[in-house]
Amino acid sequence: MSDDHTHVQEFFTARAADWDRRFPDDGPAYAAAVAELGLRAGDRVLDAGCGTGRALPPLRAAVGPAGVVVGADLTPAMLEAAVRAGRDCDGRLLLADVAALPLRSESLDAVFGAGLIAHLPHPAENLRELARVVRPGGTLALFHPIGRAALAARQGRQITPDDLRAEPNLRPLLAGSGWRMTTYVDEDARFLALAVRDA
Repeated sequence: MSDDHTHVQEFFTARAADWDRRFPDDGPAYAAAVAELGLRAGDRVLDAGCGTGRALPPLRAAVGPAGVVVGADLTPAMLEAAVRAGRDCDGRLLLADVAALPLRSESLDAVFGAGLIAHLPHPAENLRELARVVRPGGTLALFHPIGRAALAARQGRQITPDDLRAEPNLRPLLAGSGWRMTTYVDEDARFLALAVRDA
């Protein structure tokens, strides 16, 4: 396990127990972002870096009982919090690294990633791995319940030009990783980038 993984696990392990209490009002934003994925009944979707599983209920509602919902996270404490919240009823939880997913190539219709990109140790490679498991024409949503400027202010920092989520950086990063960006929204109330898997 790399130092990057250790750092991510330590960061989220320390925060898992009260993660949902820290952000109690994010539910509607998650539901709205999931709706933008355009999922249909029976679709197969991955919540990459699912944390406590806040996206799992709207993902399950979108794909229905015939669909497949998988939540993958690197941090056992986050998955344990998802189970305590009862969200394992909405999808299968996997202790897995998004850099090496235990999923077949082209086995999914979509990937949802909330707050994911900032924690990817090798973004281009990791986004290619997400593209590997999605069928051509499938979709990716990179989401955060607040925009870049609001998040930076919350964390007491400035936005820098090298921020991966800035459109001039994210669009070519996605393009080089097998994705074509179709939507980019960066407002105080949300960040959302949608992309389609290239054929």
